[in-house]
Amino acid sequence: MTNEISNLAGRLTSGVSRRNFLKVCSLAAGAVGLPAWAGEAMADKAASGSKPSVIWLHFQECTGCTESLLRTSAPDVAELILGLISLDYHETLMAAAGYQAEEALEKAIHEKAGKYVLVVEGAIPTKEDGIYCRVAGKTAQESLAAAAKNAAAVVSIGSCASWGGVPSAEPNPTGAVGVDKLLKGKPVVNIPGCPANPYNLLGTVLQFATFGTLPALDELGRPKFAYARTIHEDCPRRAHFDAGRFATKFGDDGHRSGFCLYKLGCKGPATHANCSINHFVETVGAWPVGIGAPCFGCTEQKVGFRVPTYDTIQVDRPTAPGVYPGIAAAQGHVSAVATGLAGLVAGALVGGGYAASKKLAGKGDDVEAHHRKEK
Repeated sequence: MTNEISNLAGRLTSGVSRRNFLKVCSLAAGAVGLPAWAGEAMADKAASGSKPSVIWLHFQECTGCTESLLRTSAPDVAELILGLISLDYHETLMAAAGYQAEEALEKAIHEKAGKYVLVVEGAIPTKEDGIYCRVAGKTAQESLAAAAKNAAAVVSIGSCASWGGVPSAEPNPTGAVGVDKLLKGKPVVNIPGCPANPYNLLGTVLQFATFGTLPALDELGRPKFAYARTIHEDCPRRAHFDAGRFATKFGDDGHRSGFCLYKLGCKGPATHANCSINHFVETVGAWPVGIGAPCFGCTEQKVGFRVPTYDTIQVDRPTAPGVYPGIAAAQGHVSAVATGLAGLVAGALVGGGYAASKKLAGKGDDVEAHHRKEK
């Protein structure tokens, strides 16, 4: 199995220029917030033949995350991926089946113990003794435990593996949960999304393989480089939100003009993800809001597949502050008097701006009246 993949990787990457190869590595490095030289280090590591071993398991899912990976282009990550990592087991992509596939899995687990990255796609059912998901006679929990035991790191790709996703929607008859609910004592990186962006995965795996480190994670185990900010913060329609311009119906003038989709149920203000700045398949606008659909909130356990699609949500910071705070002094403290003076100055500026706008408006009225008089 490993030889077959290595040969395939050689065929796929033989016609790829070093420039395109470096481009993929640079994109992967940039995705995890690393500098350009890190991309070169990743490329050199892969070119030296020291590629990270990856075992990829499927459980309760739709294979959407794998499909998203295969749909990337310019350059084609579906072709280059095998030149960057050693994909030793993947039910969807491998040629083997049945006993041969299971032998390849067992071989990879034992021969590369402590060196491989385990990628899990899909939720894990916990009810009825695992009858809802069995592969080769083993329950999902048994397969996960066996593969995770010798893994150097575990990556949950997609919302299903990260927190349960679609299978965990109420009433959750199978008891579907995310991987980190079952694995203890192992570093688990959650990369939620339905599907997750392939570069978030590729960057994480290559960083671990090249530097032996994982990206900084938030309290939910998500890489901060991709999930520290909400979609709302970097949305190209944010200016319309601040200006109070909203689409109220699909196909209306506001929708056609690219206005904010909040009133159509957009969950962007509560959804932590980098979709708005890291679009899919390297195509500008290839993400829900980019094609005129509201954000579904698929990365958030309390939003995706729980809050109805067209229901609006609470916005924590609906408008920008009227006056932005100043930069704190390096030493000392700001006194109450200074604070009061700052308030007076800010108030004067705001008041002055309002008065100036009234004057401009008045001058505009005078000019318009003058033109009417001349006519």
